[in-house]
Amino acid sequence: MGNLINNELVYTVKDRCRVCYTCVRECPVKAIKIVNGQAEVISTRCIGCGNCTKVCSQKAKTFIDTTAPVYDYLKGENITVACVAPSFPAEFSEIEDYKVFIGMLRKLGFTYVVEVGFGADVVAKEYKKTLEDKDAAKFISSDCPAIAYYVRHYHPELINSLAPIVSPMVAMVRIVKKKYGENIKTVFIGPCIAKKAESTEVDQVITFMELRKMFIESQISQENIIPTDFDPPIAGKAAIFPVTRGKLHSINKSDDICDENIIVASGRIHFREAIKEFEEGLNKSQHLELLCCEGCIMGPGMTSNSKLFTKTTNIRDYVRTKLQNFDTAEWRKEYELVKDMDFTQTFIPADRRIPMPSAEKIKKVLESIGKFTLQDHLNCGACGYDTCDEHAIAIVEGLAETEMCLPFTIEKLHNSVKDLNLSNEKLASAQQSLKQTEKLATMGQLSAGIAHELNNPLGIITMYSNILKDEAPEDSPINKDLDLIVEQAERCKKIVGGLLNFARKNQVDLVETDIFKFTQHSLESIIVPDNVKIELKSTLTNPFAFIDNDQWMQVLTNIEKNAIEAMPNGGVLKIELNQSNGDVEFCIGDNGCGISNEDMDKIFTPFFTTKPIGKGTGLGLPLIYGIVKMHNGQINVDSNADLAIGPTGTTFKIKIPRNKNQ
Repeated sequence: MGNLINNELVYTVKDRCRVCYTCVRECPVKAIKIVNGQAEVISTRCIGCGNCTKVCSQKAKTFIDTTAPVYDYLKGENITVACVAPSFPAEFSEIEDYKVFIGMLRKLGFTYVVEVGFGADVVAKEYKKTLEDKDAAKFISSDCPAIAYYVRHYHPELINSLAPIVSPMVAMVRIVKKKYGENIKTVFIGPCIAKKAESTEVDQVITFMELRKMFIESQISQENIIPTDFDPPIAGKAAIFPVTRGKLHSINKSDDICDENIIVASGRIHFREAIKEFEEGLNKSQHLELLCCEGCIMGPGMTSNSKLFTKTTNIRDYVRTKLQNFDTAEWRKEYELVKDMDFTQTFIPADRRIPMPSAEKIKKVLESIGKFTLQDHLNCGACGYDTCDEHAIAIVEGLAETEMCLPFTIEKLHNSVKDLNLSNEKLASAQQSLKQTEKLATMGQLSAGIAHELNNPLGIITMYSNILKDEAPEDSPINKDLDLIVEQAERCKKIVGGLLNFARKNQVDLVETDIFKFTQHSLESIIVPDNVKIELKSTLTNPFAFIDNDQWMQVLTNIEKNAIEAMPNGGVLKIELNQSNGDVEFCIGDNGCGISNEDMDKIFTPFFTTKPIGKGTGLGLPLIYGIVKMHNGQINVDSNADLAIGPTGTTFKIKIPRNKNQ
């Protein structure tokens, strides 16, 4: 790439890159490498088109600044010639008189200011000779350095098809050196980044963007400027060169495919397609007139990349005004002086293509991003590549990352969110279980102490009440009082028994049991009203599991009785037996009144009950909780008591291991 071959022509300002992959999408040769989410330009693959600098909204892609050596030329004693690209009217449209613009360049320090449009005149005539030679091989235009780099690096087999004609810039440099001396310093000023690396014949290249910066730094504006014209040689009609088809118009050639054997293509997509078809022999009967940008007026060195048609109009108006007062004789005189000069160049192939990876490697990468079938290939382009295959190839080549696939990354994110939610639920459940266990342990110690202290006096009350009852006459009024004392003492004894069961760390006696038959038996052990319907369903392929029969019967009958009591007006008691990863799951649900939200956190708390006095002790569910935990199981409750939200009811979900050592 000319005198900047060892430098980064375009590079990334890393702290500005926001990982949008727009630069990857716009790069015609995919010279962008994604490393840890940062888009880095690979200078060895870059063709200097500058598309990435135009499309990056964060200005993370920029090009090398070459104004410093130009300042050195202007401050030195060398004769310095500004070679101005013919696209300047499209850039400096705010300057009504182009002569003011030339005066600003002279004030900046340039000795001479010449119009590269004259070099375009000369180059256009060279192309015209080739186009009119019926025996000449069909060629690909070489005015645009990015096109030439593209052919050299990515289609080296077509190197001999590149027109062996220099660009207008190089032609003008050769002309001014002949006219003003070989020791002059030449500075090309234009809209193109690739020009910076095109040729060692030009001393320096700056863009219009950089020129504006120099004007600002040097405090040069339109005011107090002496307008001057370009130094000879003056450009002719080829000043229209920078617009699409401009060169053809300058030599009075039409791009109508019916009239001429010329295909015109511009822009990153169209020029590649034209070259591809040319290589395949589909359009080898046609010359290719190609530009990497949508005309040079849309080059990356312009301060604005919009308003294509306004820029085209500015160029057209400038050329029209110029030709109205054009001195044809003077132009011809200048042309005669240079027409026999050498305006040829040669191109050397420099293949930079990466070998295609094996189909097996591509398939492996595709599968890693969820592309198992052709239906999975969305080809959405969000990654910056046109197809999923191209993205996979780039991953194998080390240019891309799997996370660039937006559908894959979104799905991965959704799965991560699901896993995180599940983990949060498990953590919340574990925390709740821990709180409940700590609470029950404390209550258990208290209950054990209370039960131990109450058992003896209760036994004495019961014994002496019965003795007094036996001694009292049957028709004595005291008998009723004694019956009440005995009844309430027995009730207290049951409560104390419940406390002991709750507090006692019982060892489970696990026995292999048919769970389905056992559940059926539990339903036979309770009283089911006529207005309650029982639905028992099992999906167990293996009904056997290890449980402590006595304790587990307490679990089932307690929950079943609670469910029936929650449906005083009737309803459905549903019991489902399922299996999950080696566990047995009991789902016991009712469509009764439900449990209110404020009571949900208290249901396993000892002595908490919503039943009327004398109907419940509040020890049933804590006892169930303890038995489930002794079976290494889990118990969860879902309930709704608000009809405004949905159907009311409660469902207990209990999961226990099927085998002993689980």
